[in-house]
Formats: sequence, structure tokens, C-alpha cells
Amino acid sequence: MRSDRDQDRERLEREVGGETYTSLLLKLQETDAFLRRFRTWADTIVFMREGTSNDPRKDEVLRPILKAHAADKDPRWRSVLLAIFWPGLDSIANRKAAWDADADERWQNVVWAFLQTVCKLAPAKRPHRFVQKIINDTFHRFYEAYWRSWNRSEREVATDPKQFQDIADGDDPFVDQIDRRFKQDAEIKRLQEHMKAGRISEADFLLLIGTRVYGKSAAEYAREIGVNGELTRKRRLRAEAAIRKFEKNLQNMSRSTAPTPLSLGRGV
Repeated sequence: MRSDRDQDRERLEREVGGETYTSLLLKLQETDAFLRRFRTWADTIVFMREGTSNDPRKDEVLRPILKAHAADKDPRWRSVLLAIFWPGLDSIANRKAAWDADADERWQNVVWAFLQTVCKLAPAKRPHRFVQKIINDTFHRFYEAYWRSWNRSEREVATDPKQFQDIADGDDPFVDQIDRRFKQDAEIKRLQEHMKAGRISEADFLLLIGTRVYGKSAAEYAREIGVNGELTRKRRLRAEAAIRKFEKNLQNMSRSTAPTPLSLGRGV
């Protein structure tokens, strides 16, 4: 089921990368300076999945998208937003597996709650903290759908729905979980790029995912795959050193090629 969902995510991201969606981004960039830093929707999605949900720059991305959607209800905006929020929705579905043994049904309910949230959101009435608002409202709608089901079947549920009051403006451990998932996905993507470029091997990639992304110790990882723990630690050090060296060289190249204030004023 996880594999099927991952394939769905990849198909959605490929769709959003197509020409018809690129035209939407170009249209927003005509009037929104912040979005001009993104060459594609893929770049935008990576940015939105990095960092934390309370980064105010994320409002600068979501605000024009949500305003455009409120104005024309073009379903392509919802596809873009679904791609952006996919890791957060995936986290909700996984965390609440006890609510519904049917993983496909549970996932569809999360997506439906998300789409309802996006369609009913009035961006003009809420100028900031869109990530928290969307995640919280999605979770509330998702919970309420199951709460109604539990009531109909007269099952006892320990949690009172009143406790899920609007907490978008406060600290929410659940949102912290979403933030962590965003960071993990961004780090996995970064390591994949290094693997594809040949700077680290596939074995190095899996080692770094297990120990640096998911927090296992080198000894734990070594035991799981049946190799020597000390050799595993050394292998991780070499892989990380290779990545650091490349990224440092890239940073130095960027500095050396950046135009100086004087060069900016000169003619060609």
C-alpha cells in the first residue's frame, strides 16, 4: 500500500511538472516577486517541504496560490497544493492507522478532508500561517468524519472532539510531527541527488538514511544488515566527508562567480 501511494505521489509530481501547470506558475510570477525565485513547481515543492511550518516565507508561496484558487477554482491549483502537502497528509494517514484498517480508505478520507479545507479556506480573512491552518483543519475534518461513523455504530471513543479546537495559532505537537516529516523528505531528496551524481554509493545512501534521517546508531544499523559496526561508522564518515567536500566547493564557486558591487555597474 505504501508503494502504491508513493507511485501516486510521483505521478502527481510529474503531472504538476507539465506545461499546463508551468503556465500557472509563470502567471503568478508576473505579479508576485517572491515566486520568481522558483524555476519550476518542483523547486517550489522542495522549498515548501524544507524547514518548519511556521517559516513566514511559506506564506509568501501559499498566499498567491490560495488567492488564485479562491478566484477561479481551477482544479490545477488543488493538485499543486496536494503535491506540496503530500508528506503532511501521509503522516496523518499513517499516525491514525488504528482508526481504519483499510489503508486506502483512510488515505482517501485524508485527501477528501484536505480538499474540503482548501476549497473552504478564505485567504483574505487569514493573512498568515497557512500551513498550520491547512494541516489543522484537514485533521479536524478527518477526525470528524470518523467521529460521526463511531457515533452511528455506537462505539465508545475516548477522545472528545471538543479537544480538537482550533490551535493553528498555538504550539501543536502534531504540527511538529509534520515539520519533521517535511525535513526528512527534504534530506532524503538531497542524499538521492548525491547518490545519482556518484558522490556516494547506494549502500552509503541507505546507511545515511537509516542513521542520519531516521536516527539509528551506526551499531544498530550494522546489526540489522549483518556487517561490522566499526566499518559502518568509518563508511558513514567517508560518505559525509565526500558530501561536505562537494558542497563546500560548490559554495566557494558560487562566491567566486558572484558579481561584485563594482562589476554590477560596469558595461558589458
